[in-house]
Amino acid sequence: MNIAVSACLLGEKVRFDGGHKHDRFVTDELGKYASFVPFCPEAIAFGTPRPSIKLVNRDDNIAVVSNKDGSNLTQKLLDKSYEEIHRIADEKLDGIIFKSRSPSCGFGSAKAYLDNGFADSKTDGVFVSICREKFPLLPMEEEGRLQDAWLRENFVMQLFAYDSIEKLKESRPSMKELVDFHTRNKFLLQAKDEKLYRVLGNIVGNHENLSFDELFANYEHNFKVAISQKSSIKRNRNVLEHMAGFFKNELSSVEKESLHEQIDDYAKKIVPIITPLSTIKLYAKKYNTSYLLAQTFLEPYPKELALRSSLLSSK
Repeated sequence: MNIAVSACLLGEKVRFDGGHKHDRFVTDELGKYASFVPFCPEAIAFGTPRPSIKLVNRDDNIAVVSNKDGSNLTQKLLDKSYEEIHRIADEKLDGIIFKSRSPSCGFGSAKAYLDNGFADSKTDGVFVSICREKFPLLPMEEEGRLQDAWLRENFVMQLFAYDSIEKLKESRPSMKELVDFHTRNKFLLQAKDEKLYRVLGNIVGNHENLSFDELFANYEHNFKVAISQKSSIKRNRNVLEHMAGFFKNELSSVEKESLHEQIDDYAKKIVPIITPLSTIKLYAKKYNTSYLLAQTFLEPYPKELALRSSLLSSK
């Protein structure tokens, strides 16, 4: 998959001081599964090194101002930002990772100041604002927020789910293949948003007898909205209980008690979600429960990323 990434996070020396902010999770971990499309509208607009800039709130409009001489650089940064947007849009992106607190790339974390120099609020950087408008359903995060284990796990799950439906679309699927795709993702969708999970089930049911192209477009939109939602312990627990129900006739009373104890311990944040999931996967293999083994919820991304092994990955 292709992920657009602020160039400084890839180790490129494009920051205003000529340095970088190499992020090892991005390059060393995600880099095993993705190709990167670097971007830095500031470097293109103003060169490297360069005087630093800031965002200034003027009558509810954000201006880009030079910290060196106070000159207004808004239009120049906007022009180069649009050039970058058009360039990366040709790469069939599966996600974007921005540099936090940057006037161009801060994802809700860029500081906006008043003309008197006092900090006013936090907002999106110039480039981020354009990306949100251009790619409303694309997975987006900044590296600062990805230090949070819960946000990281949710973002990576979204990336791989987004890539999966893009690949399905490229394959020009049949109705059966769409139904199979939805079936594999049922528990993942239920853990994200119960309402959208049901909406997607109704779309696949095609009670309105839509053409397949119209049906798929509707499914794709709602799928991408659903996977953008953050998981929760409550919804995950509900899915785990549903999965455990597949073995009600196979497990002994002791085995059932042990599995439900693991699910309860997860809900109480005593053990990470990988603990009950591993047990469920073990039983699914033992009893050849093919429906469960096919569920992406069991392994929504490569297990080597180990993002479900932390108690902090659930909220």
